[in-house]
Amino acid sequence: MTVNSSSASQGSSALPRPTPIKRRKTAPKRTAFSILLSCCIFLFILCACLVAALVLIGKHLSKNPDVYHALGMTTSTSASKGRNILGNSGRGADGSPRLLRLPRDVVPIHYDLYLYPSVISNGFRGRVNITLTIIKTRSDIVLHSKNLSIHSADLVYYNRSKAIAVQNIREDDEDEVIYVVPRMRLVPGMYFLNIAFSGNTLNKTIGLYNSVYYDKETKQKRSIATTKFEPTYARQAFPCFDEPNMKATYTFHVLKPRSDPSYIALSNMPVESEEEVEDGILVNFKESVKMSTYLASIIVCDFNYTETTFGSENKPLRVYATPAQIGKTEFAKWVAKGVIEYFTDYFNIPYPLPKLDMIAIPDFVSGAMEHWGLVTYRETALLYDNTTSSTINKQRVATVVAHELTHSWFGNLVTTDWWNDLWLNEGFASYIEYKGVNAVLPEWQMLTQFLIMDLHPVLSTDAKLSSHPIIQTVNTPDEITAIFDSISYNKGASVLRMLEDTVGQEKFRKGITNFLNAHKWGTAVSQDLWNQLQEIVGDSLNITSFMDSWTVQMGYPIVTVKVKDDNYILTQKRFLTDPDAVSDTSSPYGYKWSIPITYITSEESAPKRVWFNHTNENITIPIPSGATWVKFNYNQVGYYRINYNRDLWDSLTRNFNSLTVADQTHLLEESFSIAEANLLDYSIPLNLTKQLQSETEYIPWTVASKKLRMLKTYLTDSLQYSKFLEYAVDIVTPAYRKLTWNESSSDTHLEKRARATILSLACAMGHTGCLAEAKKRFQEWLANSTEVNLSQDLKSTIYNYGIESATAEEWEKMFQIFANELDAGEKLRLMSGLASIKETWLLKKLLVLAEDETYVRSQDYFTLLSYISSNSVGTALVWDYVRENWEALANRFTLNNRYLGTLIPSITNTFSTTTKLNEMRTFFEQHPNAGAGARYRTQALETVQNNIKWLERNKETVEKWLGNYQKTQS
Repeated sequence: MTVNSSSASQGSSALPRPTPIKRRKTAPKRTAFSILLSCCIFLFILCACLVAALVLIGKHLSKNPDVYHALGMTTSTSASKGRNILGNSGRGADGSPRLLRLPRDVVPIHYDLYLYPSVISNGFRGRVNITLTIIKTRSDIVLHSKNLSIHSADLVYYNRSKAIAVQNIREDDEDEVIYVVPRMRLVPGMYFLNIAFSGNTLNKTIGLYNSVYYDKETKQKRSIATTKFEPTYARQAFPCFDEPNMKATYTFHVLKPRSDPSYIALSNMPVESEEEVEDGILVNFKESVKMSTYLASIIVCDFNYTETTFGSENKPLRVYATPAQIGKTEFAKWVAKGVIEYFTDYFNIPYPLPKLDMIAIPDFVSGAMEHWGLVTYRETALLYDNTTSSTINKQRVATVVAHELTHSWFGNLVTTDWWNDLWLNEGFASYIEYKGVNAVLPEWQMLTQFLIMDLHPVLSTDAKLSSHPIIQTVNTPDEITAIFDSISYNKGASVLRMLEDTVGQEKFRKGITNFLNAHKWGTAVSQDLWNQLQEIVGDSLNITSFMDSWTVQMGYPIVTVKVKDDNYILTQKRFLTDPDAVSDTSSPYGYKWSIPITYITSEESAPKRVWFNHTNENITIPIPSGATWVKFNYNQVGYYRINYNRDLWDSLTRNFNSLTVADQTHLLEESFSIAEANLLDYSIPLNLTKQLQSETEYIPWTVASKKLRMLKTYLTDSLQYSKFLEYAVDIVTPAYRKLTWNESSSDTHLEKRARATILSLACAMGHTGCLAEAKKRFQEWLANSTEVNLSQDLKSTIYNYGIESATAEEWEKMFQIFANELDAGEKLRLMSGLASIKETWLLKKLLVLAEDETYVRSQDYFTLLSYISSNSVGTALVWDYVRENWEALANRFTLNNRYLGTLIPSITNTFSTTTKLNEMRTFFEQHPNAGAGARYRTQALETVQNNIKWLERNKETVEKWLGNYQKTQS
C-alpha cells in the first residue's frame, strides 16, 4: 500500500523526536561574478556528460538487467511496482523479480531508536532516526519493515538544515520492505532518515512482543515486553536494514510504566539516564558498539536479579528472573562467570561490552538467543534449583549458557557476512560450548558427551539425500529460518572438532584468535577463517582443499577396511542410510572427501594419522607386527564411518572393554547405523550390546538405549517381539541391579544420568520390577503430591510409566497438578507424563485442552504434540489432528516457524508402510506451501521410505538372531 507522509504524520505527534545532531554552518556565499560564471559553465558540461553516460548505461542495462545488482541501481519501473531489480533469484506473486537483498549503496551508520512498548495493551509505537550514507545517486531508500504501520517519514541532509520532501512511502509485504521515495534524487552523502511507526505484540513470540507470567504472591498475571530478532525479525519491531552485514551502532530510548515502579528497562548497553515524559519514564541507554540488527534487544519487565562480576575489570554480570524464581539463577550465574573468563583467556580477546545480562523469559520461541549484552533464555535453559530440577536440566543450563556466551566472540564480534555461512556462528558456538563447560565442570566428560549430544544425531540426518551442505545458499526469510538446523549447528561443530584434531589444539586456537582480530566489529565468510589457519599451519596442509570437501558438499563417507596380505586397504564412498538411493544433486568433489584417518591397534595405543585424499582411489596401511585388532577413527573425532570385515569386527567385540569410553560408544553407534544401511550383518551390533552387561557408563548406554528403542519400534508387529523384549531386559538387568532406584548423596553427575537412562530403558522394555516400582511411586505421589518428594532425576520415568495404566480420575488429577505448576521444567515432565496414557480418548482431550494457552504456552505446543505422537497409541491420533487442523496451525504459528516444519518428521518418523507414505504425499500435495518446513517434508518422506526398506532388508535377519538368543539373566 502507498501511504501519504503528510497525512499519516498526524497520529505521531506525541512521539519524542530524536535529539538533533549539531550541524555545521554553511560557508558564506561567493560573490565574484567570474567565479560564479565559471562554476555554471563547469556544471553545465558535467551534467551534459552525465546525461550522455546515463543514456548509454540505460541502453546497456535494459539488455542486461543483472548488471543492476553490481551497481545497486533501480530500474525506472521499480518505484511504481515497489520492487528493486538486483539480479536476485526468485519471482513475486505477480511475476516480478523478488527483492531478496537490500541495495548495497545505502549503508546505515547509527540508529537513534525510541520504542514505546506497552505491558498492558497489545501494541507499541516508536520513531527511529537512522543516520545513513548513500554511496550512489538513488531515487529511493529501501529498508526492511514487516507488520508495522508506517505513519510518516522525512529525510534531512546530514550537514544541512533543509529537509527533503518525501513523496510517498511504498510498502511491499511480500519482500518485507518499504520504499521511501523523495521528490528529488538523492545524491551521494550522509542523511538522516526519520520514520514514525507502530505495531502490535498480539499472539507473537518474535520481533517485539509481550510475555506473561503468573505472580504467585499477588495471584495476578503480569506482562513484560521483550524481543527476539534473529534471524529476520528486527524488521517487525522497527524499520531497519535487517541484514547481518549492515552493522551499525544503536542508541535506544525505551519507555517503562510510571505507575508501577517495579518495572525496569533493559537493553544491550547500560542505562545512561532516565527522564519523565508524558506517557511514563523514558530510559536512555548508552550508545552501543557496532552490531547487526538481529543482536539488538530491549526488555521492559518487573524482574529481579542476582549479580556478580567477572574478569580483571570486574564487569557486572546479572541474571534476571521473575521475583518468585530469582533463587534459581545462582547456578547459571556461576557457570557464566567461569565460562566467560575461560573464553576471554581462550580467545585472548577481552569480553567486548561493559556489562553482561542474562534473563529468563516465560515465553520464548528458541532455547536462547545471544542478544549482545542482554542474552535471553527460555526458563528451562537458565533456571536451576537442586531441589526441584533434574541433572539433565542442570547440564542443559550449563551448555546453553556456554553456547550463548561463545557468541560474544563468534557471531557478535565477528558476524557471518550472510546467512549462507551461518555455521561460522552456530557451528563454532556448538563446539566451543563443550570446551567452556569442560573448563568449569571437567567431571562431566563433556568432550566425550559431544558424541551423543551433537555428532551422532547429525550423522543420521546427513546420511539422507535430503541433507544439504554446511555452506548453503539461502535468500528468502523461509530459507534463512530453515538453515538453523542440525547441519549448521551439529555438523558445523563436528567438522571443526575434526579440524582441531588435525592441525593441533594450539594452532587451532591461535588461528581462531587471529581470525577474530582480523575481522572484529565486522563480518566474515568461511574462506577468511581458512586463510588465517593456513598462515598458522604453513605448507603442511591445504586448509581450503581439506575443509571445502566437508563444507560445500553434503553428506560424509564410509571408509571400508579390508585386509590384503600384511596391509589394511581403505576405500571410501558416500554413506547413505539407503545405499541404493541415487542423488540428483551433483558435487564439486564427486562425493569424495579428504579424510584425516586416525587409528590405534593392540600394539600402538597412541593414535596414528594418515591422509586419504579425495583424489585417491584407496590407501594402504601396513599392519603393525603382532597386532590382533585395529580401531580406526580414534575416539570418533573424524566425521566419517568405518566398516570392517567380519574378523576385524569380532576382534573389536572381544576387546571392547580395553577401549576408551568414546571408542566403545563409537563402535555401538557405528555398527548399528551401518547395519541399518544393510552394509553389515545385524548380528555384529547385537553381539556388541552383550558387552554392556558389565557396563554402567552413561555415554555408551545412551547409544544402546536409542538403538534398542528403535528396534522395538521396528519389531512391534514381529512374531519375535516378545523374544526381543526378553533379550533387551536381559541386557539391561545387570546395570539396573547395580544402579537401583536408590540414590546417594555421593552419586556423580554421570552416575545420576546413567541411572535415569537405564531405569527408563528397563521400563520401556517391559522389565516387570521396573514397571512395578514406577507405578508404586507414581500412585504414592499422586495420592499426596505436596508431601511425597520424588527424585528429580527419576520423575520422568515415574510419570511416563506410572501413568500408563492409570484411571481417568488419576489422569484428571495429574492434569490439575500440571495446570497449577509454575516451574517450567516440572511442567514439561508432567506434560510428558500426561501424554503417556494409553487411553486414546484422554489423549484427544489433551489435544483439545492444549489449544488453550492457559494450559500450554505456544513455545511448548509442538513439544506436546511430539510427546503424544511418541506414544504408540497417539501417533495416528496426532497425525490425523495435524492434517485436519493444518490451516489453523499455519495461521497461528506461520509457515516461517521452523518448529512447525519439524513437527511433520517428528510425528511420522515411526511410519513404516506405503499406506502412511501415500497419506503424507497426499497431504503435501494438498498443502504445497511448506515455508521453512520444505526440507523437513523431504526428510520425513525419506525417513519413512527407509523404514519400509529396513523391514524388507533387516527384519528377518534380526528375527533369526533373536530366535537363537539364549537368555543369560535369571
